[in-house]
Amino acid sequence: MRSQLARKPANTYHHGDLRDALVKAALREAEQGGAEAISIKALAKQLGVSQPAPYRHFADREALLAAVTAEAFRQLSAILREAMAGTSKQSKLSRLAQATLEFGLRRNGIYRLMFASRTVACADRGSELHEATRETFSLVIEALEAPAVGYLRERQALKIWAALHGVVMLAEQGLFTGEAAHATREELVEDFVSETKAALAAAIKGARRRKATDT
Repeated sequence: MRSQLARKPANTYHHGDLRDALVKAALREAEQGGAEAISIKALAKQLGVSQPAPYRHFADREALLAAVTAEAFRQLSAILREAMAGTSKQSKLSRLAQATLEFGLRRNGIYRLMFASRTVACADRGSELHEATRETFSLVIEALEAPAVGYLRERQALKIWAALHGVVMLAEQGLFTGEAAHATREELVEDFVSETKAALAAAIKGARRRKATDT
């Protein structure tokens, strides 16, 4: 007797599968055109599901963008961790900085979704996206390889984070070629790394000297 087991159609999803499929498909769209390229209607059609189906997992387009951006930050964090764990003679901060630059230049659509949209700014504290961004920034602090003295590490981490994003965004807009400074983008990033480490070391030394004087 032939089995009567029905086969699952290729374009149907178990509970939870569609959410993941939507996030992955949206990431692919963002690779090409940033946040503006993501359309729930187009994604539903691409995945072969009804137009209402995505709304079982995401209340609206903004909710989908938040989930996609959180996944993008998790991917960046994984890349940065791998870079920091490398065995080259470069410092952890140098490896992290160069990996960030490469990510921004190679995956610019995703990068713009992460850093040039209002998605992160609108994320609630404690949300999936908020936690993903905090995790990424914590790696910048870790890469400094310095003791915690007040908020000196956090301040320097924020400075180099802003500088790195400035280079990526200028390069993406065609406004930075390095010709004016006779330096490549990679060389400029190394300058940021050296200046950051020197500034942090000096700030920590000064703070400890003041503490010793006060006591």
